[in-house]
Amino acid sequence: MLLLIGVIAGALVPLQTIANSRLSRSTGTALSASLVSFSVGTVALFIVTLMMGALPNLSEVSAQPPWMLTGGALGVIALSGNILLFPKLGAVQTVILPISGQIIAGMIIDNFGLFDAPVLPADPTRILGASVVMLGVLACVWRPKSSGQERHLPLQIAGIGFGMCLAAQSAINGQLGMSLDTPISAALISFAVGTATLLVINIGLRWRPNLWITQNTQPLWMWTGGLLGAIFVSTNALLAPRIGTGLTVLATLSGMMLASVLIDRARGAKVNARQIAGLATVIAGVSLLTLGNS
Repeated sequence: MLLLIGVIAGALVPLQTIANSRLSRSTGTALSASLVSFSVGTVALFIVTLMMGALPNLSEVSAQPPWMLTGGALGVIALSGNILLFPKLGAVQTVILPISGQIIAGMIIDNFGLFDAPVLPADPTRILGASVVMLGVLACVWRPKSSGQERHLPLQIAGIGFGMCLAAQSAINGQLGMSLDTPISAALISFAVGTATLLVINIGLRWRPNLWITQNTQPLWMWTGGLLGAIFVSTNALLAPRIGTGLTVLATLSGMMLASVLIDRARGAKVNARQIAGLATVIAGVSLLTLGNS
């Protein structure tokens, strides 16, 4: 039952990307949409932490090393990047490419113990798992030259970079959660820092959301991206202590990938057998990585 909850939570991530992408069309820019999304997520997490009695003390937060408060800024890069990637690459690549970046950065962080993370050497099982994941990613995103794949290569490399930011964010927030004794408090601080970062950027660039423009074509669901992100973060905080981080990652990544295929199909994109086989390969590789972490 807990694994199923993790799969459902992972399936929310592509939906979050769609909502934020639609929101960016109305607010005017990806960064203004991210600001709205992060603000909604911050409010949602504030309510959750308040109800749980886990609201962090400001003096305790300010006493943390500065690098422990950078997770929100990395989340800004990843979220805004996904909003930009989705219309160009589609749901499958927007999900799969960051996953490969998460795997690469995760192994580097574990191997060298970056961000005060426990050292987990890259043993043969973990290396094999990462290799299988990368093969699955290549199977998902590769296209014949005639399809104009070259034009998308910089965006695909950027997608991997966004995933590496997510891995670093997870490691940083994990250490912050341990320091504060509650992961949900770390999630709230991460969202709050992300909101503040986006506010400064939008003010500096003189961008502002066009929220006063009301159109009948604006759907209500475009405002749900921040809420979906807050649910995802909160669910991870709930599952990880109960079923372990490895199984939580496996469940959520599986949900992300399955949902991305269904979304691309619903949008009229062709999902061929090669992509489906690639997704199955990614799941197999993540499973090997989970065994390597156990």
